[in-house]
Amino acid sequence: MKAEIATNGPRLIDGPLEAPASVLLAHGAGAPMDSPFMAAIAGGLAERGWRVVRFEFPYMARSRETGRQHGPDRMAVLQETFREQVRIERAANPERHLVIGGKSMGGRVASLLVDGLAANDGVRGCLCLGYPFHPPGKPLQLRTEHLAALQTPTLIVQGERDSFGKRQEVESYTLSSQVQLQWIPCGDHSFKPTRSSGLSEEQNLAAAVAYSHGFLGELL
Repeated sequence: MKAEIATNGPRLIDGPLEAPASVLLAHGAGAPMDSPFMAAIAGGLAERGWRVVRFEFPYMARSRETGRQHGPDRMAVLQETFREQVRIERAANPERHLVIGGKSMGGRVASLLVDGLAANDGVRGCLCLGYPFHPPGKPLQLRTEHLAALQTPTLIVQGERDSFGKRQEVESYTLSSQVQLQWIPCGDHSFKPTRSSGLSEEQNLAAAVAYSHGFLGELL
């Protein structure tokens, strides 16, 4: 299904207009909204009947415009950008269910906002694809405090060997009962498997889409 460029800022929209819900997805720190990973997830969910809206944070939009790499914006800017995208979706489609999420950093920002957005804007849930539980090589610098208190249904799809949070690490964390975990076998931060696993990257991405689709169906 071909994506279309939305008119209000850098966005991509996939999926049918009559979809029961929109999924608002933000990119990770180092790759834009049209990266192969984001395109595979958005396209896969669109084929399952969901409307997927991808957008870019200001620093990534600047990188696209200038052709030079820029580091991520401050967290306050990332959060306000996400809130603005929710406002845009709510204004355009007030009756359609809305789920937020993203890849890595984008998912983290969504998870920090979702309880407030659920209470005030009717957001139904959060989808995190490769959550950055800690910086690579720094397992004590956890980004999990808010995940222990989440009140809104959240799915984290995580590669078993993700350097931002391997399975054996993550399963020791205290997480809210509202947080579901689904594991991608032998997957790294972008779900790419080891060669020896016998799995392909396409298979693992398809598994991530299937888990996400199931979660969305449960929410509605």
